Order: sequence, then structure tokens, then C-alpha cells
Amino acid sequence: MSEWQGWIGREEERRDRVDASALARWIATLDRGPASDGAVPQGFHWCLGLPDAPTAQLGIDGHPRRDESEDSFMPPAPLPRRMWASSEVEFLRPLHVGEAIARRSRIAAIAEKQGGSGKLLFVTIEHRTHAGDALALRETQSIVFREAAPSDAPLSPPPPGAAGFDPAAWDAHRPTTPNEPLLFRYSALTFNSHRIHYDLPYARDAERYRGLVVHGPLTATLLLDLAQRQFGDNSLTRFAFRGLSPAICGEPMHLVLRGGDAIELAAFAGDGRQIMSGSAAT
Repeated sequence: MSEWQGWIGREEERRDRVDASALARWIATLDRGPASDGAVPQGFHWCLGLPDAPTAQLGIDGHPRRDESEDSFMPPAPLPRRMWASSEVEFLRPLHVGEAIARRSRIAAIAEKQGGSGKLLFVTIEHRTHAGDALALRETQSIVFREAAPSDAPLSPPPPGAAGFDPAAWDAHRPTTPNEPLLFRYSALTFNSHRIHYDLPYARDAERYRGLVVHGPLTATLLLDLAQRQFGDNSLTRFAFRGLSPAICGEPMHLVLRGGDAIELAAFAGDGRQIMSGSAAT
């Protein structure tokens, strides 16, 4: 039995309110207009129920430190690198400005694996977001913890190749280049202090990334935004994504989708390296 079995079933609840000012800042960050139906566009829920650990309780990576105490929701695995690996979201009803939000989270599973970079610990979290008395969203999120990178490890991802991305096979295509202000704003919106998103020496020297890393949920939010531009706001009943390779700040990214009732989404780097895969349903 894994030493982390005792953490399965641990729960926490966070309360929040859909604030008009926060929503306006999110809309400005994405360079989009308000939802056409007056509701909150899908993807804003990742800006609710945020972590609020004091600065003095942050670890070297910028995340809240994990320990054996009852206040620590995540297990204190001795693996320093953390990544949001995937999520599956079910949209049950739109959120609206002014609504009180309660997000109840439960650790559903913990699995130890061995990967190419060493030991891995996958933590599966089930989130239930209520707006008032109604269940508005269900999400299953996978967080992976990894071993420290050797100081001489090759920087990840590899430098861009000579190939280019061809969007011909896709129904919708939006090229973009995530820059430092976008990463800064999204970190602020989500109160995310992970240093790989704003501290280049740390990202490069400690975690061995080739540059600042674009947040996984930011890339997912951009894919959600593409789908809503194509099908209309709050048109999706389900959305899932999986991170495949780091997206680097300042480098071209191609957001694409195809399909109708069953939708395939993806994000690619400028040379065709796939960053994220996704699926959705209307």
C-alpha cells in the first residue's frame, strides 16, 4: 500500500463570489468581450476559490508548502516539481455575476509511477462548484509531482525545429504569442505564485525549462475561448484537456479545433510540436 493512501478522501472547501471587477480583468486579459448571454464565460471558474497561504508559508517554487498537518490539503511528497497535468470539466449551468460560490474538493486517488524523468506522483482531485444551492461545475483534476531536474539536464522543451504548423486539417485556427504581460495577468487572476511563470532564472536553472512556462490552465482557457468564439458563449457541456509539452512565453502558439457535437481541440508550437490536446461537447 502506498504511504499516501491515508490522504485519499481528504477534503477542503473554499468560498468565493463572482465579482464583476475580477471578471472585467479576466475579459481584458483575454482581449475578449463579455458573454453575449450576460452570463460568465466558461473558464472563469479557475479564478475562483483561490489558494490564500501567507507569503511566509510559500515554498522555494512559490507554491504553498506541503506538510503533515491537517491544514495541508495536498500530500507532502518529497518531489519538488509540480504540474497541472489534465482536467475534465462538466458544465452544468453558467455562473452569474454576484453569485456566491462554494467549491468542495476531495482527493480521489494518489498513484506513484516511474517516468522517463524519474519518480512521479499523480494526485487526482474531484472538485464540485456550487453557485447558490445549485451544482454548476464538476471537475476532475490531475496534478503530477516530479523529481528535481539535474543541474545539467537539457532544457525543456527542445529548441524550435525548422518545420512549421499547417492548420489545413482544422476547422478553426487562431495563432497567438503568449507574452510576459499575459502570463503576469493570469498569475494575478489566479493568485498563482509558481515561479516558472515569472522568474526566468528559476525556471531555467532550477526546473530546467527553456524559458518562462505558459500556465497549463491559461492554454486551456485560450482553447475554451476559441470554442466559445466558434460555437457561442456557454455552449459547451463538457471540456477536457491534457498537457503534452511545455508552452514557452514569447513563442508562437496555434490554437485549433474541429468537429461539431464532438469537438477536438489542440494547441501546437510554431514548429508543430503539440502542447496540449483537448476535447469538448456541445
